[in-house]
Amino acid sequence: MKKILIIEDDPELNRNIKEALLAENMQVETVYDGLLAERILNKSHFDCILLDINLPGKSGFDLAKDFRTHNMATPILMISAFSELEDKVHGYEMGADDYITKPFYIRELILKINSLIKRSQNNAVDRQENELIIAGDLQVNTRLKKVSRQETEISLTPREYQILLKLLESKGEIVSKQRLVQEIWGKSFDANTNTIEVYINFLRKKIDRPFDKESIKTKIGYGYYFED
Repeated sequence: MKKILIIEDDPELNRNIKEALLAENMQVETVYDGLLAERILNKSHFDCILLDINLPGKSGFDLAKDFRTHNMATPILMISAFSELEDKVHGYEMGADDYITKPFYIRELILKINSLIKRSQNNAVDRQENELIIAGDLQVNTRLKKVSRQETEISLTPREYQILLKLLESKGEIVSKQRLVQEIWGKSFDANTNTIEVYINFLRKKIDRPFDKESIKTKIGYGYYFED
């Protein structure tokens, strides 16, 4: 049975989501406060987290950021009243896996939850098959979510890590911008933004430039690839 945590301070919306998920035979826990939610996240495991941004005690952005320091696997679906691209990008940067804007259809929410859980389970199987990825002098421990180059550990955000992993797993083949967006952010994200370019630049500053490397390549009009 899928276990879901709803972190939403609107009592009516919280209750409506809970009832809908219970009708789908999901196990549901609810919380209305950011600080209380943090305590629950630190002691319990969930298959998916529904996280509102504007919460009393601690914001959804801060909750996601702190949660990702020790849990990179559990999917986070961020709920917001704001539809601005900047807010969405910030949410993804803090560790959200997908985004839904109020008002929304409950059916759409359920579809997103099921999709995130399925993707998370598939990723878990893939990671178990190979915990250590080596590309030249770059190493990624997929179990510990640690990246190092020339024996120097590199700190990456959740999104930077996911993009790097996709490039490494492609083993030199070109990965299109659209594929990166769909596999990491989900199909609901606007693939026409320059978000990928921004993250690729972040990665190059951390992965390549300090080590005098040019591993992350761009093939204009096609996408990106990692060359070791």
